[in-house]
Formats: sequence, structure tokens, C-alpha cells
Amino acid sequence: MEREQLHLLIKEGEGLSVEFKEHFSSKIDKDMVAFANTSGGHIFLGVDDQGDVVNENLSNDLKAKINSLARNCEPAILLENIQQIDNVVVITVGESGDKPHSCSAGYFRRLDAATQKMNQKELRFLFKKSEHSISFERLICENVTHEDISFKKVNAFLSEAKAHLEQVKLDAVLSSLNLSKGNCITNAGALLFAKKPRAHIFHCEMILAAFKGTDKVHIYDRVDVQDDLITQFHQAMMFLRKHLNLRSEIRGTKRYDILEIPLEALREAVANAIIHRNYAMAGTSLMVEVYDDRVSIKNPGGLPEGMKLSELMQTSVRRNELIADIFSRINQAERMASGFPRIMRLLSEANLPKPMIESNAFFNITFKRDPKFKVGGIRSEESSEESSVKSSDKILAAIRKNPEVTASNLAEMLGISQRAVEKQLASLKRAGKIVRIGSTKAGHWEISS
Repeated sequence: MEREQLHLLIKEGEGLSVEFKEHFSSKIDKDMVAFANTSGGHIFLGVDDQGDVVNENLSNDLKAKINSLARNCEPAILLENIQQIDNVVVITVGESGDKPHSCSAGYFRRLDAATQKMNQKELRFLFKKSEHSISFERLICENVTHEDISFKKVNAFLSEAKAHLEQVKLDAVLSSLNLSKGNCITNAGALLFAKKPRAHIFHCEMILAAFKGTDKVHIYDRVDVQDDLITQFHQAMMFLRKHLNLRSEIRGTKRYDILEIPLEALREAVANAIIHRNYAMAGTSLMVEVYDDRVSIKNPGGLPEGMKLSELMQTSVRRNELIADIFSRINQAERMASGFPRIMRLLSEANLPKPMIESNAFFNITFKRDPKFKVGGIRSEESSEESSVKSSDKILAAIRKNPEVTASNLAEMLGISQRAVEKQLASLKRAGKIVRIGSTKAGHWEISS
């Protein structure tokens, strides 16, 4: 590893293939096992959880201890490298061809930015998967090079992930996220950041549809999102906010707008559908459907072979680890596979029934809509001018909470188009209510006093 790559990985933060440790501990054998059992990765000794370098020195004694831990794993792990770069000790663990590995504490794997102990079912599912050919997301996308990747999309992702880099080198970023091999781009890289993903993977598509009634006879709104997966996610959330009802509650002196189905539960379900979709199933689309009585989110690819619906809350098997890592970095998917328990908790807190879950060739989660929300909603009662004022107020509130909030984030939060948000921002700037500090890509907003 070179110095430049080290500092890029530290800036990007912990993830599927990077773990920070302030200092050496014998417990890092868990991380060695996790990386060997998953996709390989790096352990950085001398870096704290916030990404600050706190210094660690590679002595002969420390190197011997690290190698001893690797040899004591079962079977032994052959480390690719142990090196000192500046004030950081870098331990590089390759993906093993001799899986599964264990240490004295058990079997572990890497899940997003965490090392997780596996139960027997997860162990069985994970290594049954490894017996088959390499996953679709890791395959090289034919004839796609760095020239086909959108620098703007990568930069937007880095901003959303709060990885502020002074100079962004596209090839280095893609390599650090395991989305490229040399000058070749993986399918995951094309799905996430290609300028025109569908030109390379034709079924990279999400269909959003709203129906009048409870069947598919009368469709009154449809959007075919034929862009990258992050855009698909944001468009789906905007569509759901547009077609679901809002009610208002006054708590003290503040008014709170509440969506009829908790937004965070829908967000988790949409992210889960994107992350767990079987992208090898050509000729299929991910579907988000809104009916008068329900919301259905359906993705190609059911549960892994041998897994039962009853095990969904206790067992986590990731179909697309690289895509999951990207969504976790932008905080759009729960880490440690707590997504479905979180959905259940949010619905319970809102006094809503549990969703119906079905799995065959497709995985389908259906949320029931509450009839008491059916009347109007606050949007139908607002004039255009009133709606504009309220949008401006919400934008100001969002900026106070997060000065680095992006136009796409605001569009999703407000349930309006990004273009409408940009117009509101321009109006607020003209009125002297907000100012932009720094560049469009890496700057932030400030509210004028």
C-alpha cells in the first residue's frame, strides 16, 4: 500500500474492507478472520474511530505478535503484508481460498463497517454462497472503463458520505471501494456510478407506479428510473412522499408533519430492495407500487436458498456486499443487519400492523395503509404560495440542522423535485437569508443573522 492510498482510505472511513484500531490488541484476530472469510481488507493500527491518527510503531516484537495471531487461527491465515506507513501500522488480509477461518472466539465475517460473529445458519448460508461462482456485483462489466464513470456522481457520493477530499482521483476512489480492478470497472461500479448505467446493464431500472384503487387496472402516475442505484433510491423516496398522506400534530409550540407510514421504515425497505436485488436476473425490474390500501416494494431475487422467512429477523445474508457498503456509508441502510427489526419497531411505535413479507423468485414487502389517513393530507389544502413559504422554512430548518445538506437530500426530505429545491435555494440566497461558503461540491451553507 502506498501513502496516498492509506490517507484516502482513512478519509473515507471504516467500511467493508477497512477497520480502525487505536492500538494493537490480541482481539484483532477477529478482524483477521472476518476479512479472510469475506472479501479481504486492511486493519489500521494507530487510527481511532473518528479517523484521527494517534500513532502506532511497528517493532519486531509487534510484528511477531501479529503473525502469531494469524498462525493461531484455524486454519492459519497467511497475511499479505504488515507495514509501517507514516505513523500507522497497516495489516493487509486477503480473501482466503481456504474458508471458513475461525479464531478462539469463533467464526466472524465483515458486514459493512463491522466485524460480526456468525451463528450457525449464517455460517452455512455464507459459505454455501462462496461455493458458487463469483457474485454478479464483483464481475468485470464488459467494455466499461473509467471514462464511462461519472466524476460528478462519485463526488456527490463522497460529499454525502462526508469524505471531504481536497483532490479526488477517480481511479483511486473506485479502487479503494473495491469497485474497480486496474482500468476495469466491476458491475457494482457501473450500477452505482456509470454516466449511463443502463447502457451497460440493461435491467438497471426501478419502476415507480401509483394506482387508483386496489389493483393494477388504473395507473395515474408512473416513473421509470433508469439511472444509478443511489438516484433510484432518492427518486423512490420522493415518489413515496408525493403519493402518501401527511397529517399534522401540534406538540407544544411546534407543528410536526407525519407520514402515514413511517418514512424511516420505507427508507429501510427501499434500501434493502436495492441492496438485496439479484442483479444477475436479466429482464427484471425493481418495483415500488402505491395502491389505495397498501405500498408494495418488490425486488428480483428471493431469500437465499435454504433460508426461511422465520429466520429473517435473526439471520443476515448479504447478496451484494459492495453495494451494501456504499449505502451504509451514506447512512441509507442500517449497519449490522438490523433493518427488518427496525422496520418492525417503527411500525409498532406508530401503531401500524406488521408488513406482509413474501419470497419466491422475488422478495416482496407490503405495508398496509391506514384508511384514516385517506382524506386529503396537508398538501391539498395549501396554495402554491403557502407551499413555497413552508418549503423555504423547512429548507432553513434543515440547513440549521446540517449545514452540509445537499439539494438532493432536501428534495427527498420535502418530497419535491431537486429543481424546485434549487429554485428555493436561489431565492433564499437572493433574499440574503443564506450564503454558500466554499465550493458547490465541498462547501456548506450558513444562515445569515
